[in-house]
Amino acid sequence: MDILNITQPPLVDNSIIDLEYHNYQPFVTSTFEYNDEIRIPIQELDAYTLPCESILYLEGSLTTDDGKTPTKLKLINNAFAYIFREVRYELNGVVVDSTRNVGLTSTLKGYLSYNENESVKLQNAGWFPKTKVLPFTNKFNVCIPLKMLMGFFEDYKKIILNMKQELVLIRNSDDLDAVTATDETEKPKINIEKLYWRVPHVSVAIAQQLQLTKILDKNVEILLPFRSWELVEYSSMPETTRHTWPVKTTTKLETPRHIVVAFQTDKKSKVTSNMSTFDNCNLTNIRIFLNSERYPYNDLFLDFNNEKYATLYEMFSNFRASYYESGNEPIFNPTEFKDISPVAHIDCSRQKETVQQGSVVLRIELETAKNTPKDTTAYCLILYDRVFRYSPPYKDSKTGLAYNTA
Repeated sequence: MDILNITQPPLVDNSIIDLEYHNYQPFVTSTFEYNDEIRIPIQELDAYTLPCESILYLEGSLTTDDGKTPTKLKLINNAFAYIFREVRYELNGVVVDSTRNVGLTSTLKGYLSYNENESVKLQNAGWFPKTKVLPFTNKFNVCIPLKMLMGFFEDYKKIILNMKQELVLIRNSDDLDAVTATDETEKPKINIEKLYWRVPHVSVAIAQQLQLTKILDKNVEILLPFRSWELVEYSSMPETTRHTWPVKTTTKLETPRHIVVAFQTDKKSKVTSNMSTFDNCNLTNIRIFLNSERYPYNDLFLDFNNEKYATLYEMFSNFRASYYESGNEPIFNPTEFKDISPVAHIDCSRQKETVQQGSVVLRIELETAKNTPKDTTAYCLILYDRVFRYSPPYKDSKTGLAYNTA
């Protein structure tokens, strides 16, 4: 037994001798305007980088579209994710992972993933889930962990060996979804003055350096397993009480493991709304079908008007235990859940072999107590497994290979 091994020497790990953050800037630093594509490269092929701990640094200001100081505009929770339409991570020019509709995707994922203690740390990234708006004035300065925005950075916790890397950000066409106001007299303009990709460089001891060199010499293929995030949108839902939504058809390699369904009514591109909050739309039941397999097994019998949503909250609060294999520490209590994020989380991580063979058709059936309000949009966040492969440069080769698993 370990408690009897009184002569055991202390274990000291000196395999990593240094870890320093390096700042990388975009190719073009003069402008970060609407619809611009911002590319930030890492060109050093001899560097050992740790992208899972990398940070997006932003500095700038919020003004009106005519350059004046706003008096009514407020940045919403997670506002700085809403200023980007897409974020991508590339190895040797090949896309490893990407997130579209970055603001909504990361907000939905964050409500399920973070607990209260983690949210305190993430205030430095503009994460204020319970206040719904940021306490900043017209100036801001934030450090956003990229694990907030993309599944690869959250799941793959190892170094990248000797590969050209690139972070690609595409700005949204406006900033209406990043702010909220009491009326529409002011139109927002978020000005980015500084933008860096801060990436840790890892220096290792001689013994570990030799081990990594052997991997390079042998041209070993390295696997990058992670869980990707995809948001599918159902705009302008019909004004009925029953809906059948054929979401998508996937391959067996991209079978959904967790699905999150959320609703918003008349919020998109409306400065008087708050895109970081969601609506219950009088949902009474939801069923997910992967081919013919149904999740959850039983009906939910929800009734928000009579405070009957305990089953939905239980599904919401169980996400961390299933996804991270950690304790259930939901960020919201039941009342806050109903007010801010009454979303449906369906855990389909355990599946029969029949589901994993061939293509998988994802279908959602919804029931509501009343007709769905006009201008209601449904969102389906799909979290699924992916594996990427790459071969670092070896011997006389100057470039490595990178490709998706088909």
